Amino acid sequence: MTDHNHRQTTSAIALLAFACSVAVGNVYFPQAIGPLVASGLGVSPDAAATVVTATQFGYAAGIFLLVPLGDRLRPRPLFVTLLALTGLGLLAASTAQGLLPLVAASVLVGTATVIAPLAGPLAAGLVPAERRGVVSGTLLSGALAGMLVSRALGGALGDWLGWRAPYVVAAALSLAVAALLARMLPALPASTAASYPALLAAPLRLLCTEPELRRSCLYQATVFAGFSAVWTGVALLLTGPVYGLDATAAGLLALVNAATMLCTPVAGRLVDSRGPDRVNLVCFLVVGASAPVLAFGGLGGVPGLTALVVGTLLLDVGMQSGMVANQVRIYGLGADARSRLNTAYMTCAYLGGTVGSWLGARAYGRFGWPGVCVLVAGLTAVALGRHLLHRLTRIRQMPVPAAASKHAGWSPSSPPGRAR
Repeated sequence: MTDHNHRQTTSAIALLAFACSVAVGNVYFPQAIGPLVASGLGVSPDAAATVVTATQFGYAAGIFLLVPLGDRLRPRPLFVTLLALTGLGLLAASTAQGLLPLVAASVLVGTATVIAPLAGPLAAGLVPAERRGVVSGTLLSGALAGMLVSRALGGALGDWLGWRAPYVVAAALSLAVAALLARMLPALPASTAASYPALLAAPLRLLCTEPELRRSCLYQATVFAGFSAVWTGVALLLTGPVYGLDATAAGLLALVNAATMLCTPVAGRLVDSRGPDRVNLVCFLVVGASAPVLAFGGLGGVPGLTALVVGTLLLDVGMQSGMVANQVRIYGLGADARSRLNTAYMTCAYLGGTVGSWLGARAYGRFGWPGVCVLVAGLTAVALGRHLLHRLTRIRQMPVPAAASKHAGWSPSSPPGRAR
């Protein structure tokens, strides 16, 4: 690779990371302005919460319906079109005079803002295999930045200028990124000419035929379920009688974990040098260790808050670093099907997170905060057990070296059960 091509690729990766940040932020900033939407439109807080649900529903639909097109369409026009639609949807939301138009615009925004799951497969094809880990970590850092910063800035901007202002700013950012991608993203060909119905059917087929994809999906679904359970339970714990804080406290706790953005590129480099499986093992141990640390969060006061900060940081680092390892593994399964592979992977991860939120709320309601911590430990044990079983199977399948065979008094020509 020439210096010019290397600089061009580096610039493209940086731009894709920024695009991931902006796109993911579009999904999360509505969470910070729900009360402002309720008062501005004259509806109840529960009704205003449907805006967040509509955005997330649209995002899930976009993963299933649009991300497979990353293998069928040329990346530059696809990215530019989706970001342009996102910008228009955000502008429509900013002018909504009622809840129903806002919900409809939110579905459009969520569906079109699927740049992050499309950017990963694209970036994996721009770099050699030994750099896919660090590139995946860089994109994930961008997505994390968008998730954290959009909540903080969205709320502050909404308090200052009203709930419509964050939508206008997000629209301007989305359209600006679309213009940058139109100018700077390399013009790459599509990787397949498969029909759209075939693209939609491919993720399920790949899940049936690719054991490594199934393994990666199980790893991320279980760990992300534990992650979602904790953040669902944390909000209930902090606003409950143990701490008596307001809902803003959970957002501030999440902002403390912005340090995770610095860890994912490091995890990517470790994946490139040590392989995904070793990084997965360490990540399972880190997530498992977070459970007993988090349990001390039920003590309340400064010791409890300290335990929550340390425990959630361990949980975030382990979950996000494991995601880098899992994505690098699936990107190596087929260069012409990376978007379809990522569709299967992201869908399973998203379903795991949804189930985890549901389980976390019920565990907290029945057993309190300790129940949530036990749930995290149990889910992590499932992933770790599957990982250790995989390693044991690989060890058993390894051929016995010739020297070891002779030392044991056995050779391939020996009759079964008899030493030579």
